[in-house]
Amino acid sequence: MKRIVRIVLVLLLLSAVVVTGGSLYMLSYSLTPDATMEAKNASSYKYMYAEYPFLQPWVDSLERTGALRDTVILGAEGERLHAMYAAAPRPTDRTAVIVHGYTDNAVRMLMIGYLYNHDLGCNILLPDLYYHGQSGGRAIRMGWKDRLDVLRWMEIANDIFGGDTRMVVHGISMGAATTMMVSGEEQRPYVKCFVEDCGYTSVRDQFAKELKEQFGLPAFPLLDVASWLCDLKYGWNFCEASSLKQVAKCELPMLFIHGDADGYVPTRMVYPLYEAKPGEKELWVVPGAAHAVSYRDNREEYTRRVKAFVEKYVGGEPEQTNENQ
Repeated sequence: MKRIVRIVLVLLLLSAVVVTGGSLYMLSYSLTPDATMEAKNASSYKYMYAEYPFLQPWVDSLERTGALRDTVILGAEGERLHAMYAAAPRPTDRTAVIVHGYTDNAVRMLMIGYLYNHDLGCNILLPDLYYHGQSGGRAIRMGWKDRLDVLRWMEIANDIFGGDTRMVVHGISMGAATTMMVSGEEQRPYVKCFVEDCGYTSVRDQFAKELKEQFGLPAFPLLDVASWLCDLKYGWNFCEASSLKQVAKCELPMLFIHGDADGYVPTRMVYPLYEAKPGEKELWVVPGAAHAVSYRDNREEYTRRVKAFVEKYVGGEPEQTNENQ
């Protein structure tokens, strides 16, 4: 009997070691993919100009005139947080804060910057989230603690562009999840609406999906232990990082966009998000669009829909007078 107990205890101990080791690997794999991020940072402009050829003349023009600028703040841990920004071609209070996705950076959201600045005539601010781009930090935070930084960037954008702006926040992928997480917080009067493009319901849901697809493993117990370790190490857990819970508290209008061929953040996630959002909202499921390419593959329609939504809640671009022409 004692031998059986010892064997059981050894097996339990080995299982605990295996699960803990697997959870630590998962945490490192998902939250500190340094090689991927370094490669993407190094190739950002080259990649963007290849994917969106119209961007280079616009960016060159902004840089030539000194219109594309950088700003830096200190985060809660004393880390350096970076953003780029540009005023609209003509003076306006209409402002967009644009939030990038997982392992991306501000440069890789310049196509949405172009949409708002060039096409819609808005001021723009594009932050590098914690641990991304030119910002410091210890690990990716999947939008949850990033929501607090984005709220700060929204205040800074408001100050930069005159102190009395009308603002939209637009995010893609993890940036869309961040946008929804932001939307559940108390908002300042200048914030008018949100646009989320292919965001996930929660970090737990997204990681569970990846765990099954990439490794053929169930969520329990690996994901639960990884979440607990994340809380110990980084101060947040996978369950609390919920776009679904946050969007249910959102009191401002939101446009939901999702490709119907999205295999990374599954299209099915947008429907409970849309249903959970109270009040004014719109949904566009983009035919044939894979993950995070709805704008690239449907530029005119995407621009038209975002323009109509933003003008409805933020307001349109002022008419030019003869004096300004």
